[in-house]
Amino acid sequence: MKKVFLIYLSYFIAIASFAQKEVQQIDSVMQVALRRGIFNGNIIVAQKGKILYQQSLGSADGSDNNPLTPDLRFDVGSVSKEFNGTAMMILKEQGKLSLDNTLSTYFPEFPSWAKQIKLRHLINYTSGLPILTPSNTDTDIYSSLLALKNLAFDPGSGYIYNHVNVYLQMRVIEKVSGQSYAAFIQQHILTPAGMTETRVDYPTNAAGMAIAFDNERRTTPYGQNMTGWVRLPIGDFYKWTEALHQYRIISRESFAELAANFPGGESSLGTTGFENGELIWHQHQGSNSNYEAALYSYFPDQVTILMMTNNQQMKVLPLKSTILNILQHKPFTIPKRSLYLAIRDKILANADTGIAYYLQLRASQQDTYDFSFEIGDLISTGKYLQRRSRYDDAIRLFNMAVQLDGKPVDLAYGYELIGECYRQKGDKKLALEYYRKAVEKNPDNKNAANMIEKMTE
Repeated sequence: MKKVFLIYLSYFIAIASFAQKEVQQIDSVMQVALRRGIFNGNIIVAQKGKILYQQSLGSADGSDNNPLTPDLRFDVGSVSKEFNGTAMMILKEQGKLSLDNTLSTYFPEFPSWAKQIKLRHLINYTSGLPILTPSNTDTDIYSSLLALKNLAFDPGSGYIYNHVNVYLQMRVIEKVSGQSYAAFIQQHILTPAGMTETRVDYPTNAAGMAIAFDNERRTTPYGQNMTGWVRLPIGDFYKWTEALHQYRIISRESFAELAANFPGGESSLGTTGFENGELIWHQHQGSNSNYEAALYSYFPDQVTILMMTNNQQMKVLPLKSTILNILQHKPFTIPKRSLYLAIRDKILANADTGIAYYLQLRASQQDTYDFSFEIGDLISTGKYLQRRSRYDDAIRLFNMAVQLDGKPVDLAYGYELIGECYRQKGDKKLALEYYRKAVEKNPDNKNAANMIEKMTE
């Protein structure tokens, strides 16, 4: 009996020692990430329902005088959209709405296109509603929708990731529930999940917030005027993932329905992977005004990795992959600095100077900056310009991207975006030319195919 006890004791000591080694490796990675300037924020790594590693790294603001603490709230960008999507499913489970109801049911004053849009189109961004600038207020969005003549495509046939779909979900939630959006999610999501420190539209400059800053350590003005954004500390972020994945807020079936996405696009939950009907992984990254957050859960290993930063470096997902490799006892590397963040504002200020700087980095600093997905960084920079109506400069970036070696799906996306820029410039001939190039490169590019069909009717 004593021998058996000693065997078990040795086994558990070995397991504990092994887990401690993993924690030390994770901490070493995160300390290097802090020194490299690719992560300033809060992190939790959990496995089997227990927190293995939790740390606050860096500064609460750009002054470098106030260290981060775990109680500080962060904006989580698009991860906040999980709450409005979940709220829609709660109302569905209560029998108060159907996802097949049309938008005109709730907004009869909208033009006739509202009769084509179903609520399910809002939660997976396939409504056909066009992009409106992030600076638009709720009132601006409503007025723009009243004046909107046509959709970008037939609902369900394409994908545009934008805030208009989110705005409309929030308004439907209010109309159906008779409560404000904030009051509804407080009652039905935040309180049941035990998220006592989470707030909706908590001011980003208030006490209790981590203050976002750029690489010059200047405070970043918050650029989102639409309401309904959730701000929370890392502990509540973990409570949310646990409640969601344990199906304590919505059912397994509702989760799967909410997770359904247009091919190549995101749902309200970000992205998910299922095998034989079982959820294997869930990932969601969001960013806004130099805030960034990431959620990743891998269910076969019961692992959850959460990160929140107030100095966006676009490295939360690469760091997630590094940590997952450590936990799975695989080789790992520590990410380099973001090429996209290094060049985007320089190109925005002056395209010629910024592109010259990019070429300089390409020639001499690939050991410092991450060129592993160069085509993606150029496309992201082009989109950054496109959102600011800098169409000619955006086309330059997209053209540079499609000259690189890349997967057909990425090259096709570059061609599609060139076509979109020409469409926005009013050049139908060149728009069609590049949409066709996108489909030639990737026949599964439905957005480009739908635009060709729409423009040649």
